[in-house]
Amino acid sequence: MGLIFIRTVIIFVTLLFVLRLMGKRQIGEMQPFELVITLIIADLACIPMADTTIPLLYGIVAIATIFLLHQIVCILDLTFKPMKKILSGSPSIVVNKNGIDNSQLKKNNLDVSDLIESLRGAGYFSLDSVDYALYEANGSFSALPKPDYESRQNSLPVVIVDEGKFEEKNIALTKRTKSYYLDILKAHGCKSEKKALVFTVDGNGRVYLQKMGEKFEAFELNWEEKLW
Repeated sequence: MGLIFIRTVIIFVTLLFVLRLMGKRQIGEMQPFELVITLIIADLACIPMADTTIPLLYGIVAIATIFLLHQIVCILDLTFKPMKKILSGSPSIVVNKNGIDNSQLKKNNLDVSDLIESLRGAGYFSLDSVDYALYEANGSFSALPKPDYESRQNSLPVVIVDEGKFEEKNIALTKRTKSYYLDILKAHGCKSEKKALVFTVDGNGRVYLQKMGEKFEAFELNWEEKLW
């Protein structure tokens, strides 16, 4: 027991020293290659701590080697711009002045629901409340709101059509029918729900509609009363 305690202390001190040398970005906003390095270091540290038959020096040398590789990659990342893009990736603009860029979402293995969730997390509840939104290379989300974005989100929107499929629960929430929304889609040049990328409506009847591969449009439905 005493030997395992001593080995654990040594590995802990070594890891603490190495992580401090890696810099603050290693602890904060990690790039993909930094996350890989951190996971590898964690595995390397566990082996000599738990298995006393493995010389402690082996674990320390392995950790030091990973640290050396990290420093080399960081130098390439900072000095050679094409390498930075290969190692860390680049931001993906998923919302622009035309609306949602579905190709960028798919490129990052995301869908419209993921985007809506990210927008809500950033404080934007309506899809047309932002001019631009993007996912950074490290996975964090950023958005540039419209100047009057607050006036566009005084009621929570619900998704009626999500990538060509009706959301039955949300339709019931609005006290309308599927045929009602199909008529709206057809009136705006969308022959069926399968042609719609996203269709949302809030309690005031404000609609955000974007057809597949086209620019979004926002309009008001003539509802007699506010639903929520």
